[in-house]
Amino acid sequence: MKGNVVPQRRRTAVPTAMIAALISLSACELDVSPSAIPVPFSVAPAPSASVGQPAYVCTAVYKILTDGALKLAGNGEQELRETFAAMSADVREAAATSIDAAQKEKIEAIAASLDRGAAAEDPKAYLAGDFESIGQELDGTCT
Repeated sequence: MKGNVVPQRRRTAVPTAMIAALISLSACELDVSPSAIPVPFSVAPAPSASVGQPAYVCTAVYKILTDGALKLAGNGEQELRETFAAMSADVREAAATSIDAAQKEKIEAIAASLDRGAAAEDPKAYLAGDFESIGQELDGTCT
């Protein structure tokens, strides 16, 4: 053997031994408690008794706005319009679940603003203008 050359026999022996060990373990059964597996994290509000409550609805609307903002980054005018329209529809759905009339009104105003952004001649101007502070419409309605 010269230098760092590993004989063919040794190169195949290790993987073969590992495969044999895995095959022998495949007959074993492992019991894993469901509580041992971490719950996946989600930013979305979980449906519960709080659905319709002002804080829950605010969380849903903020999530729609945040997710939409991520989709808007670097898009052309048509994609901006489509995203604003989709966000508006989702925001209207969230508004419909609110039990607070004042909050519903504010959320409907957000949806109307998004509709204006979707219909704007220059949706990029809306993105750089009104959209930047659209979430502030909810201030004071989330308690």
